[in-house]
Amino acid sequence: MNRPEAHLTRRALLRAPAAALAAPSKGAPTVFQLACMTLPYRPFPFERALEGIRKAGYRYAAWGTSHTTPGGRTVPVLDVEAPAAEAARVARRTREAGLEPVMMFSTVHLEAGGAPRAHAHRIEQAAAAGIPYVLTFGKTSPGEYGRVIETLKHAGPLARAAGVMVLIKQHGGNSATGEDCARIVREVGDEGVRVCYDAGNVLDYENQDPIADIQKCWPDVRAFCIKDHRNTPRDEDCGPGFGEIDHYQLFLPVMRTGLTMPLAFENIFEPLVPRPATPEGVDALARRAREYMETVLRGLAAHAAS
Repeated sequence: MNRPEAHLTRRALLRAPAAALAAPSKGAPTVFQLACMTLPYRPFPFERALEGIRKAGYRYAAWGTSHTTPGGRTVPVLDVEAPAAEAARVARRTREAGLEPVMMFSTVHLEAGGAPRAHAHRIEQAAAAGIPYVLTFGKTSPGEYGRVIETLKHAGPLARAAGVMVLIKQHGGNSATGEDCARIVREVGDEGVRVCYDAGNVLDYENQDPIADIQKCWPDVRAFCIKDHRNTPRDEDCGPGFGEIDHYQLFLPVMRTGLTMPLAFENIFEPLVPRPATPEGVDALARRAREYMETVLRGLAAHAAS
């Protein structure tokens, strides 16, 4: 999405007035679970994704949407109609690879026909797999807002009963920003529905400052989709630390929530250059992304303790 107008650069973010930055929460330290999604390994088999994520130093994984088999077929990690027993089997494969699965996609837009039923089944799958979070979002264009609320009002009580939480993330349209997601959470009014913050999508789809936006929703945030974004010299998503988002400022509000929060690495790639053609190339970027975020969180923890 090329938008030559009104580019928001890192320098512009740093000029944001101090009053716009919320003070960090004052509870116990947040426990962050660094979880690489299998999504960056989409051109490769699911098993190779798990192997690479573990070799890159992660203890946690988030399931992507699909992978390419050795024979060249694209297959879903877990079909939306798959029985709960299949979810348990995929979770077992994940744990046997040395990783704890913490998040999975709904793969169904909140406004879609049949979305309440589909989300109910995803919750059932997540519970069978021992996965605490189902990640969902709506279409990239606004409209059918009532369906979003209907789907989530149906999902919230089911999620709580199953020991699962449904997380909505920024994806344009009805859930374009953290402020929009917080409004949805308020209207749904169920503790089974909260927010997964995706700063890269806020800057990409809306060209809005995620540092200011997260101030409007951080009490509802229970996880993050980790990606960065560049507007210049080319408009594209990228791995954390390669873009224009200041992750030190982004994470300040949530350093002391007393919660356990997965950080699901969705995009780990370098901007401007082709993506790796080998899984080993993806492994190297997964490791770099983890090390970058560990540096950010270590610095913020030291700052909070000083």
